[in-house]
Order: sequence, then structure tokens, then C-alpha cells
Amino acid sequence: MNLKSYLHQRQNLVNKALNRYLPLPKSVKGPVHEAMRYSVLGEGKRIRPVLALAACEAAGGTVPQAIHAACALEMIHAYSLVHDDLPAMDDDDFRRGKPSCHKKYGEAMGILAGDALMTFAFELLTHSKAKPATQIKVIREIAQAIGTEGMIGGQVADVVFASGSKKVDPKTMDYINRRKTGALLSASVRVGALLGGANAATYRRFARYGENIGLVFQLIDDILDKDGAVRGSSVEAVRKRAERLTDEGITALKPFGKRAEPLRQLARFLVTRGS
Repeated sequence: MNLKSYLHQRQNLVNKALNRYLPLPKSVKGPVHEAMRYSVLGEGKRIRPVLALAACEAAGGTVPQAIHAACALEMIHAYSLVHDDLPAMDDDDFRRGKPSCHKKYGEAMGILAGDALMTFAFELLTHSKAKPATQIKVIREIAQAIGTEGMIGGQVADVVFASGSKKVDPKTMDYINRRKTGALLSASVRVGALLGGANAATYRRFARYGENIGLVFQLIDDILDKDGAVRGSSVEAVRKRAERLTDEGITALKPFGKRAEPLRQLARFLVTRGS
């Protein structure tokens, strides 16, 4: 398969669905709806929704079974970026080449837009045609991935150690990486597998793949950003670790044959960024 064509097709599919699902700016709620759409639509690789759709198909499902969850994952990702950019956090004025949400709409609307994206994402998850038991599992997976044991927990640790008052050792950086970025990426794979009908044994294989590529994604980001994650360790050593984790993740997909080829190529794409 041609990964570039595959990504382009899937990104277009997700973008159309996002445009369809996101509320239009009407009435007194207009400003927050406009800010929500501004923060989600436009530029973006849509890695999380693409992973969810690919995992669903690899598990034996179809795109319609996972499209609501795929879009919900992208909205949650966008919410996290909106809040990360706020003055109290990373204080970034730009995101994806345009003013960040709070710079365009004001800090208060930025906070509200992030909150609204997260809550709307969970509403969207209930629109799935999956069995109620599967819906509950999916909602639990995502809630845990973005809560204090996941994305927020990683962000908290990042804030605590950002002051430099405490030394960031490799174990702590792994904790931050697996949660701040890796948790939602991993959840995207697990959610797709669940919606595709994965049984317990199959789910564990997807979970192994997802956990590995989630960490790989952040390790490569840290190399590209020259972040603190590579302090005390050479870039070459970090990249070798990322390659080993990628190989292990791909190996977990062996039983799924050609159905899992998009996931294999996505894993290789993530580890070779910037090389």
C-alpha cells in the first residue's frame, strides 16, 4: 500500500466527518462553537483518528463502526492543545501556523472551547452503533487515557518538573512520555480494536502495539524538539530504543496479516520522522 495516499484519503474522510459533527456557530453559543471549529478543522495529520480506523479494520471491523470515536479522539486532542497553549501552561501564541485559540478568541473563550470540545467528544461517543457494553468500554478507555492516570497526569508531572527544581531522570521522563502524549495515541488503537470486535486475546495484541508506538511518538518528538527527554542520553541511543519499540509493536500485529498493514506502515512512519 502507498502510505501517503492512504493518509490523504483517511485525513479527508475524518475532516469531512469532523465538519459534519462539530456544532455550527449559532445564537449566543456562536463564539464558543466558532472557537471549537477553529481549533479542530484545518491543518492536522489526524494521527489518532487514523490509528483508530486502521485498528478497527485490522480487528475485522469497518470505518463506520469507528468514525464517531475517531472524531471524538481528534476533538480531545484539540482540547488538550488549546489548553496547553494558554498563558498558564505553555503560553504559545501560535498553533499549526496560525494564532492559537486564546490569541484569536481570548483566554476565557479558549478555556471554554477546550472544555466544550472534551465534553462534546464524550457526547459523540454515545452516537456509535456499537453494543452498549462496547460503548462503555470505549468511554472508559478514553476517560482513563486523558485523566490523572493518563494525559493530565503526564502534564502535571511535566509542570512539576518544568521549574528545574527537581531532576528529570529517565524513569520520570518515561512516565511523562507514556502519559502526556502516549496515552491518547495508545487509547486510539485500543478503542479502534474494541469497535472492530476484538476479543480479549486480540485486544492485548493491539494494546501492546499501541503502548509501544505511543511512547515512540513522544521519543521522536523529543529528538525533533531537542527536549529534556534526551538529556543524559545520546540522540542515537533514544532513536535505537524507538526503533526497538517499533519492531516489538509491529511483531504484535503478526496474526492479522494484510489487514494490519496500515498499522505497520504508520508505525514505521512515526519512528522515521526527522531521520
